[in-house]
Amino acid sequence: MTDKIDLSDQEWQQKLSPETYSIARHAGTEAAFSGKYWDNHATGTYQCACCGLKLFHSSSKFDSGTGWPSFSQAVDDKHITKKEDRSLFRVRTEALCARCDAHLGHIFPDGPQPTGLRYCINSASLEFIPE
Repeated sequence: MTDKIDLSDQEWQQKLSPETYSIARHAGTEAAFSGKYWDNHATGTYQCACCGLKLFHSSSKFDSGTGWPSFSQAVDDKHITKKEDRSLFRVRTEALCARCDAHLGHIFPDGPQPTGLRYCINSASLEFIPE
């Protein structure tokens, strides 16, 4: 992985769409079944919408029934930073891009084997690169 990307809030706001800025830079979320990738079945790689770091391959994507893109594993565990999230009156694990600290979504322990994880990710935090 390359060095950290550290832009000011104003620089991120100029670089990103309003939806991506709100979700990725301020831990927002998109409505279920509304994002552009929740039902994407094409083969390719999902990268961070803010900095382009490769995060997930389509081979790890599965239909969780939640309405958000769900993945069972990252391309590389070093590309995802995990952080405790105590918002919404519960404890969850937040998933962040390790290069630019973009909010991606959350990680839950109810995914398929072999990892048992479900990376529940906002489409707005991703950019899909088809193979």
